[in-house]
Amino acid sequence: MRILVGAALFLASIVAGHAQTPPLGDQATALLGSWEFSNANRDRRCTAIFTNAPVAGGYKVEFDPNCVNLFPFIQNIAGWRFPDSDNLFLFDAGGKTLAEFSEVEAGMFEAPTPGVGVLFLQNAAAAAPPPKRPEEVAGDWAIAGNAVLCEFSLNAAAAPGGGMRLTVKPGCRDDIAKLNFTRWRIEGGELQLLPAQGTTPWRFVESDSDNWRRIPETSEPVNLVRR
Repeated sequence: MRILVGAALFLASIVAGHAQTPPLGDQATALLGSWEFSNANRDRRCTAIFTNAPVAGGYKVEFDPNCVNLFPFIQNIAGWRFPDSDNLFLFDAGGKTLAEFSEVEAGMFEAPTPGVGVLFLQNAAAAAPPPKRPEEVAGDWAIAGNAVLCEFSLNAAAAPGGGMRLTVKPGCRDDIAKLNFTRWRIEGGELQLLPAQGTTPWRFVESDSDNWRRIPETSEPVNLVRR
């Protein structure tokens, strides 16, 4: 008799535990799989895998081992839930929400998170390539239109006033030389050359690893070309 009662209580506890797990709706089902978990600048990125393994209050989410080094609060995440027509929640073992993501466009979610900053989730298959690191861009470059207009070196070392060091080589065309570029930076996926005076940088977007196109376009198309 005691064995039967014990078995009944055990089964009841399983049913009760599963009752706390919300059903997977269409939105939640679409989330299953690998996602890029990052900060706004994407200089801290790792992988989150959303599974359909039940946990109390939702489902299990797994992070790659480096995630907790980048975002320490991840060690407290016990699961996820995504009710239809609601936001995506990451919660701890007590059910407390640690991050709440809203969908900002198809395949992308964001979560302003106190003490952490704005976090992003992007479908791993659709995520754009990460921004270039300064050391990947550093080296000798030329500003070129119909001909080479100016040559310079980009250094990954920090420059006074922010950004990194830029050294112009002799022979720049006069209108570019007078801008006196002394610094550069990568911001929002753009490579920007910063003049010594004024606040308006020359902005370039990557065409390939050795060629960046100036934006907005001017009457004379201008590119940065690796030498």
